[in-house]
Amino acid sequence: MEEQKNQSATSAPTNDTTPKVTGIGGIFFFSDNPKETREWYAKHLGLDINDWGSTFESRNVNRPDEINSLQWSPFKKGDDYFAPSQKEFMINYRVQNIEGLVTKLSENGVTILDSITTYDYGKFVHIMDEEGNKIELWEPVDAELNG
Repeated sequence: MEEQKNQSATSAPTNDTTPKVTGIGGIFFFSDNPKETREWYAKHLGLDINDWGSTFESRNVNRPDEINSLQWSPFKKGDDYFAPSQKEFMINYRVQNIEGLVTKLSENGVTILDSITTYDYGKFVHIMDEEGNKIELWEPVDAELNG
């Protein structure tokens, strides 16, 4: 089993540009009082809190020098950022080749809510799944995050 695990780690394609999700980039949820919620998690569960919530870092299995992050964030209940979803949560997925993924999703009839927006730390776009969940897709600029 260990040998099989090592083979898959070393044989992973390094130049794979397939449009797809590569991990979770964030977990966002509604809270009546986001500040108090952040403080509760810091006090009772030891989360290292910032203005947006808490950032969890991990290493990329296929590229151990690369540090990935996941943002945990409570939002004020009813925040427009989740619209048009009526759900109390939103997941941010890390993706590669966001342009190719948006093209593929459009061709498959998936609702694309906005255009790809670019920031120093990556590109973002929002879609809806078939159950009305708003999903945030993020192609990070890991060099900026690791810098």
